[in-house]
Amino acid sequence: MKKKRADKKISEQLKEILSDIRERREKIGAVTDKDIADHARSLERKKQRPKGAWQHLIRVTDACEVVADTKGTLLWTDQTGSRKPLLILTSEQVTKEYLEYLDANHISWVACGKEKIVLIRAAEILAKEFAVARMAIVGGGTINAGFLAAGLLDEVSILLAPGIDGRKGMAAAFDGLPMETEPFQLKLEYVAQYDDGALWLRYAVKN
Repeated sequence: MKKKRADKKISEQLKEILSDIRERREKIGAVTDKDIADHARSLERKKQRPKGAWQHLIRVTDACEVVADTKGTLLWTDQTGSRKPLLILTSEQVTKEYLEYLDANHISWVACGKEKIVLIRAAEILAKEFAVARMAIVGGGTINAGFLAAGLLDEVSILLAPGIDGRKGMAAAFDGLPMETEPFQLKLEYVAQYDDGALWLRYAVKN
């Protein structure tokens, strides 16, 4: 008898679940032509690319942290009141929704270059529109090499530590340029030696 009661209870629960599913389907309804059109407009907005655009939310007296994000995938916290606010360099691949997200978080941005960031144009905008007079590039090998190849570095500062990392596949300080790229010439300007054996080397880039 207990088993039959249990089966009856499960049956009632199944009926309630099926009834709930039917109600949800009725509320959702079929996809209409308007739904399809709205979705198409949404996709079209995402395809629209800003061309040489920027949004200036930083005071010209501020020191800022410039971050390269070609496709607009990085998330950030609100920069209101930040002592070193963010400024995002991105390309025209970025969606307008992402730029609106940056605006909502009070983050300045520069978008230039269809497939990748055109660093020369970005530097021009930073200098003219944001009054950036000097930048330190402290990125990985690819971004460092990009600025070097674009002729935007006038000095290379290297700190050598007394150790060797021989692991396979580790990126170099400058990495990712085509194999046919000619070596860049440097001129040693300054050397400092520290008690722990580290060396600080400063080179001028011969353009």
